[in-house]
Amino acid sequence: MPAWRRQRLDRLVVWVVLLWVGLWWGTPSQAQQPATDAAVAVQRSTDGLFITARLPLELGPAVEDALFKAVPVYFVYQADVYEPRWYWTDKRIATATRTLRLAYQPLTRRWRLSASAGAGAGNAQQYALHQNFETLSEAVAALGRLARWKVADDSRLDDGERYSVAFRFRLDLSLLPRPFQIGMANQPDWNIDITRQLRTSASAESGDAPAPAAPESVAEPTR
Repeated sequence: MPAWRRQRLDRLVVWVVLLWVGLWWGTPSQAQQPATDAAVAVQRSTDGLFITARLPLELGPAVEDALFKAVPVYFVYQADVYEPRWYWTDKRIATATRTLRLAYQPLTRRWRLSASAGAGAGNAQQYALHQNFETLSEAVAALGRLARWKVADDSRLDDGERYSVAFRFRLDLSLLPRPFQIGMANQPDWNIDITRQLRTSASAESGDAPAPAAPESVAEPTR
């Protein structure tokens, strides 16, 4: 084989190897996306819009270590409701947030999950609803369950119009103690963020809320 052909063949092999390596590194593994099975559904009734969700959450070793050191960890549910507009960007007509505080109580060796009462913001948030659990797994399972959470009142909705709902669940690093906030954004264990895009019906639905189902479009979670 002539030398010039051998050089071309060698270059081709190198380019194929580099391309294969680039594709391999650029493809996320299944283990990095544990929340792809999250199920979220929105129901429209005569009282407004309600969201039901089941999120298969798993906390990383770094988060669990902080919890066992009696550092509370905060999670936030958020939903933004948008009205479609053909002549401009969609208009946001409602926003709902719910903050959950997960903490370990060393004296009783129990876990407490507290839900915000809707007053205050950030660390000034008031918590009125509390649940106690014997194990961390039970508390995390309850954290990932959402039943008929009202995100918009019926007075904001027009009959015959379908609305889009941007759903998000995340671990809120801003509510952690200052020393824990340094460098946390780059650590996978602390980067819990699940998003979904939902679509409502054009009118109020009858009967019980539907079981959570896969939305029309899915944004991959970041872990």
